[in-house]
Amino acid sequence: MPVRFDADPRIVLTLDAGGTSFRFSAIQGNRRIVEPVVTPSDGDQLDKCLANIVRGFEAVRERLPEPPAAISFAFPGPADYPAGIIGELPNLHAFRGGVALGPMLEDHFGVRVYINNDGDLFTYGEAIAGILPWVNGLLEESGSARRYRNLFGVTLGTGLGGGLVIDNKLVIGDNSIAGEAWLLRNKLNPSINAEEGACIRAVQRSYSELAGVPLCEAPEPKSLFAIAMGSGAGDQTAACEAFRRMGTVAGDAIAQALTLIDGLAVIGGGISAAHPVFLGRLVEAVNDVYPASEGRRRLIARAFNLEDADGRSGFLQASAREVNVPGSGRIVRYDAEARTGIGVSRLGTSEAIAVGAYAFALDRLA
Repeated sequence: MPVRFDADPRIVLTLDAGGTSFRFSAIQGNRRIVEPVVTPSDGDQLDKCLANIVRGFEAVRERLPEPPAAISFAFPGPADYPAGIIGELPNLHAFRGGVALGPMLEDHFGVRVYINNDGDLFTYGEAIAGILPWVNGLLEESGSARRYRNLFGVTLGTGLGGGLVIDNKLVIGDNSIAGEAWLLRNKLNPSINAEEGACIRAVQRSYSELAGVPLCEAPEPKSLFAIAMGSGAGDQTAACEAFRRMGTVAGDAIAQALTLIDGLAVIGGGISAAHPVFLGRLVEAVNDVYPASEGRRRLIARAFNLEDADGRSGFLQASAREVNVPGSGRIVRYDAEARTGIGVSRLGTSEAIAVGAYAFALDRLA
């Protein structure tokens, strides 16, 4: 069973680190207990950026009923996360040559500090209190003995993030770079990586090309979703095709990961709100076949859309049959169909990251 800290009294300070601002908060019992404190990132000035981080955590600490047990948060990479050292960041330019952020915060606050990738913590949070327990609860209600312990998570937003949970444990990797989904193959253009086909700029680029408008005038994903649904002004056909392309690339990347980990997949990030117009195609891409191999499936397991009532029903439906045990009069049940399910975040991306960060810290402290 995954670790659960719903009733744990310990408090952990958290941070949602963006390119332009930092949001600080605190978690207790898997719940936020203070209103977030927001500071600018000032990511092009190292001293100012580090001072903002210290000041933000101090402001939250002053609001707590008792001292925190740890600090745990997601921060952009590349980084040596176990050592707390941040590397060369593309969106926080002051971080160059290795910045010992974790050790600095430990020295200042006198508690353990844990830093991870946001895709990792998102997936861990969904494994602990999101899609994994939700799916396993549905299976239990349906009378199925099947349970899932492995999860691949992707975040679709400014970039394509990823994370892996295997046997209910977060996989960090030997170099702190497990789950780097953005570097998987781009099915529609194998000469570039998957992120360039499955992120905000990819959808905008496709819409610009298909609708014949300048890229600088391509709407944000929320507006593109409205156009695709027919409730916004714009080229509906182009918007639908832009999301279809993204679903194809993201689905193929997910199929690559699920081939190795054999589990469920969960989708988060800002674009996940538009799942009604791309998740069906994404699942189709996972279920694709290799055209030149006599219909050999892309994935052994059959993928189901967990956001669709029929897909969810098919996923839960038992297909077990009875077989005889050779040399015995016994009969055993056998379910020959491997299945996987793909759905969107049950917690919300930010909440899942916070829960994952909280659980990661307490699990290490336990």
